[in-house]
Parts: sequence; C-alpha cells; structure tokens
Amino acid sequence: MTTLDGVRDVKILQKRDGYRFSVDPLLLYSFVNMNYAHEIVDLGAGSGIIGLLLARKYPEAHVSLVELQESLFCLARENVKLNNLDKRVLVVLSDINEIEGKLIPRSCDIAVSNPPFRKPATGLLSLGDERAVARHEIKLTLPALVRAASYLLRGKGRFFMIYHPERIPELLDVLRYHRLEPKRIRFVHNDVDSVSKIVLIESVKEGSPGLKVEKPLVLYERNGSYTIEVKKLYEA
Repeated sequence: MTTLDGVRDVKILQKRDGYRFSVDPLLLYSFVNMNYAHEIVDLGAGSGIIGLLLARKYPEAHVSLVELQESLFCLARENVKLNNLDKRVLVVLSDINEIEGKLIPRSCDIAVSNPPFRKPATGLLSLGDERAVARHEIKLTLPALVRAASYLLRGKGRFFMIYHPERIPELLDVLRYHRLEPKRIRFVHNDVDSVSKIVLIESVKEGSPGLKVEKPLVLYERNGSYTIEVKKLYEA
C-alpha cells in the first residue's frame, strides 16, 4: 500500500508502512548551494525525494539515484516517471560498497546522502526491515559511503550530507582520509532550548582547509509550529 505525497514541486509515492521521509531531505536539499551542476548522485536515495528535488533545482543536470533496497528502488523508478524526469534521472539498484564499475569515477559535481547513522543494537533489529536498513548502519558504514562519494566526485566537486552531531569527530576524520575537505557545517535544533540532533556538512574534493560554521537552524517555534525558515522549505 502506497500514499501519494507532495513536497515543493515534486510528487512522491511512499509505502504507508515502510520507510517514509521526514523533514531531513528538505534540509539537505536546501543546504546544497552550488550555482550549477551537470552530474549529481544521491547515495542511498530511498524513494528518490532528494534527487528529484535537486533535478528540479538544477534543470540541466543529470541525476543518478543509487539505492540498495529493491522495494525502494522500484518506488524511486515510479517517482521518476511520475515527475516526468526519466530523461534526466537514472535509478541504479546497487550496493554503495560496490559502486565502482556502476557509475563513472570523477564524473559528478555534487554528491548527496542522507545515510543511516545509528549504530545497530545487537539483536534489536531485523536485517530485512526497510526502515531499519535505512536508519541504521546494517548494510552501509560511514567509511564505505565517503569512499564512494570521493570516487564519484571530480576535483572540487562537493559532497553534502546529513549526520548525527555525536559522530562529528569520526566524520571529519573519514572525510579527510578520502580527500574530502570539510568546508561548511550547520547544526539543526528542534527548538531554541534543545541540543542539536542533526548536522548538515559540506565537503570539497581536494579542497583547501577552512571550515565555516553557519548559524543554527531551528525547526520549531515554542508553540510547536514550524519556524518561518522551515515553512519556506516546503514552498515551491
């Protein structure tokens, strides 16, 4: 059973009881700020929401959506057709660990990912559960993801990702090991009184050192409604 949902100028079919996107894809989409792009790749695309939004944002770009889970791969293909983007958006069924040979190395201007970042608790997760695989490091580790992004990006290409603040030290080390220099970071908070639970980070392939920390992004007002900035993310 699927539902038809819309966000900005994109229509998305999602499983009613499977993995469903939240505000995170919109946060990552809005964080991508390059003036142009010819080749974009979304690593771990799910139902395709981020890649489709970027295809609208960069109307001259070719976008590759890489997804491991066949159920989500099929949904992403349907969503590409639903949005009449099949001439520019390719959906690739692949394990990110085996991306070499599937896509052209050093070909992309932009790589994006909203990866699983929760460490799996032994015995608590089903390896076949769609939501578990999408949210926990069951089938994809951070080093494997970053290695794939570095492999696909051309020199000075940019990798945009969303991650957990507690793992920033590990993330920075892995990025630099794979020649991706962290350049811009923004912490996301549920409200003005809460600690950050999400971080957005941009790194540049073979870039020079220098990290800019942007002002925090707050999701909710005290009354529980979205802030003005977040409301604007949903507007086409």
